[in-house]
Amino acid sequence: MARRTKSLSVESRMAVSTASTTSGGRIPSVAIAIWALLNMTAVLLALWMDWMGVSTLWMLLETGGFGIAGLWILFGLKIADQWEKAVVLRLGRFIGLRGPGLFWIVPVIDRVPIWIDHRVMVTPFSAEKTLTMDTVPVDVDAVLFWLVWDAEKAALEVEDYRVAIAWAAQTALREVIGQMNLADILVGRARMDQDLQRIIDERTTPWGITVQSVEIRDVVIPQDLEDAMSRQAQAERERQARVILGESEKQIAQSFADASVAYRDNPTALHLRAMNMLFEGLKEKGALVIVPSSAVETMNLGGLSGMVSLAKSVGSEGK
Repeated sequence: MARRTKSLSVESRMAVSTASTTSGGRIPSVAIAIWALLNMTAVLLALWMDWMGVSTLWMLLETGGFGIAGLWILFGLKIADQWEKAVVLRLGRFIGLRGPGLFWIVPVIDRVPIWIDHRVMVTPFSAEKTLTMDTVPVDVDAVLFWLVWDAEKAALEVEDYRVAIAWAAQTALREVIGQMNLADILVGRARMDQDLQRIIDERTTPWGITVQSVEIRDVVIPQDLEDAMSRQAQAERERQARVILGESEKQIAQSFADASVAYRDNPTALHLRAMNMLFEGLKEKGALVIVPSSAVETMNLGGLSGMVSLAKSVGSEGK
């Protein structure tokens, strides 16, 4: 419901923007000011002529002349903004483009049915519940950046170029989605942008419109599929963690195997390692280490007295 409301709001903004673009009867404020000034001048001049005793015929001619001049300026004077081009038709036939700035048309005979905006335009569009190549329904939102490079074609070759480019973009988006798998859509947005730009530009070039870029904003997949993909990603991470743990155990075992080879060929090194381990254990205060007598005799520590003296020496060093 929220996405539907969003789509309707976009279409409403597009309709309002189109209505303002195709409004051919807009009157500039300068023309209105000149028309009001001429009418005021006509009234004041008529009052002066009446005070001077001028005949009514001359007063009517004066008033009519000022009125016609005011209407001519009111409906004949046009102003196009810096980014606009006005399409002028004379008795229904195209005679040229006018603007930007001030220009004149012949009232009644000429008319301006459409004003073309040459700025970069932004059109949001979407494809709802569109099936991918692997039959997964997705909702995709995108933004189209485009501009009119030929105002004559945009006015004469298509009825409403804004609505036409919006529908062309949406159709192209559905076409591209139907040719891609879901995985390619999720990781290949840059490719989608390029494909969409190429397809839309081919369709709009005959209308005098060029597409600058297309950007995918969001890709929404069904909630069930999103949960399944999340569980799959979690399982993959656990598998990688177990593989790394196994590799670590393998490396540790290899290290112990290499050390055993070194100790096997050098009994003295093995004795020194055992003494070092015993020393490290006795360094801890209050530590009790039980060593078999066979190990003591093997390490040549001088029996139990040697162990006691070693413990005392270690205790004094700890203090």
